[in-house]
Amino acid sequence: MNLIIMLLKKTAKLLFNRIFYVALALLIQLGWLFILVWQLAAYSKYISFGITVLTILVVLWIVNRRINPSYKLGWTMLIMAVPIFGLVLYILFGKSRIAQEMQEHYTEVKKESVPYLQQDPKIMQKITETSPSAAVQSKYIHRYSGFPVYENTTAEYFQVGDDMFPVLVKELEQAKHYIYIEYFIINDGVMWRTILDILEKKAAAGVDVRIIYDGFGCLTTLPHRYDKVLREKGIQCRIFNPFRPMLNIVQNNRDHRKICVIDGNTGFTGGINLSDEYINQKERFGHWKDTAVMLKGEAVWSMTVMFLHMWSVVSGIKNPLEHEAYLPHVYHPERFEGSGFIQPFSDTPLDGEVLGENIYLNIINKAKRYVYICTPYLIIDNEMMTALCLAAKGGVDVRIMTPGTPDKKMVFLLTQSYYEQLLESGVKIYEYQPGFLHAKSFVCDDEIAVVGTINLDYRSLYLHFENGVWMYKNDVIRDILQDFRETMRYCEPVTIEFCKNRNMVVRAFQSILRLFAPML
Repeated sequence: MNLIIMLLKKTAKLLFNRIFYVALALLIQLGWLFILVWQLAAYSKYISFGITVLTILVVLWIVNRRINPSYKLGWTMLIMAVPIFGLVLYILFGKSRIAQEMQEHYTEVKKESVPYLQQDPKIMQKITETSPSAAVQSKYIHRYSGFPVYENTTAEYFQVGDDMFPVLVKELEQAKHYIYIEYFIINDGVMWRTILDILEKKAAAGVDVRIIYDGFGCLTTLPHRYDKVLREKGIQCRIFNPFRPMLNIVQNNRDHRKICVIDGNTGFTGGINLSDEYINQKERFGHWKDTAVMLKGEAVWSMTVMFLHMWSVVSGIKNPLEHEAYLPHVYHPERFEGSGFIQPFSDTPLDGEVLGENIYLNIINKAKRYVYICTPYLIIDNEMMTALCLAAKGGVDVRIMTPGTPDKKMVFLLTQSYYEQLLESGVKIYEYQPGFLHAKSFVCDDEIAVVGTINLDYRSLYLHFENGVWMYKNDVIRDILQDFRETMRYCEPVTIEFCKNRNMVVRAFQSILRLFAPML
């Protein structure tokens, strides 16, 4: 009897879940499209010949694109193995493209901001005198993200969301002029209700409160048209790429960024979304380990501009941005304190430059003593694999920390499929045992660190809007290093025997997953 009741509850929960109907609608459309193309091919030899020619042309086009070879190989093998199915999937999910109008608008607002994001040559000269290698990395970030490196900025590192949340609440309560929030996931619970209560009060007091959330990220966590609910509370709100249950290549790109800017001089970013599991108020996959940084100072200007760019695009506002109204010193005329150098950056799928991956590769390739990495997903291409293996073979202490408890089992198996080659080259891998590790961070040689939203997987590196903070010679780097070392106490080292002794069925399944890696 209890079993029947439990099954009925699960069935009811499924039937009343919005994601169930969205998935069902997408599967029906995909099935219909596949059957239509297959039937047409079977109906006429000329149509079949046409599809074959189209398949060959698409493969040739993919091979000649300036994209990662692993990405090319994955799609090419799928299309050649199952031509009709692979072709349909590639047309729908293989291309990185948002709406043309949105893409043009984003390019325009970035051009508007160029005069306000010029690199201070004195700061660059200081970095160059200390480390020409670090200066090269910083120049690359400025050139391809548009955001310069700053001094006069402090950074505070949070090793878990539980530590960040009370500080975020305190800073929000002190806001006097504006609060700008952009997150991939917002979910009802202790965290969001606490923040929302503050935002309502601030909006009623005349503070400019704006929120952007991702349509897919919040598909199962927020009600339909939640933006209207927020606007009724006096909070301006926009949805990035609202998710619709229709097969559409525009839906392939998501806003995975996490940004909170307060009065132009305080900013938060990292892996932490606005949901209770991120602060361990709700248990999902054990203890949730995530990280974040709070910046105070001139570098927050770049985070403000990132938000304003996205706000302008998702709002469809064509008016020029009033940059002068948002500068850090407008509401903080005093000089900011700081240590070292801080460079916030954003990565987009619009420019063909895999900025996030290249920043990571630059750190690995220039490492002299060690590079420690935290990532929830390890689905890497040949360039990243080669860089990690060469660094380890050259005597660099390369350590990668991944989850011990997965949030997505197939992705977890895929992550583990990369272990063997890395371990054979001398890379050390550790799985976090208390639960799920969602942190995305690099720390290298006591000098350079990155904390942000960028996972080591294809979606994060090629298809999503992302952001992070590059730090050099900043006091906070020792905190990031200390956290990595302390967290290792809760990790289990992965051995080469674990990889070699796995069940043959599991290893075969992992090989198949590797074929679909660019799509996961």
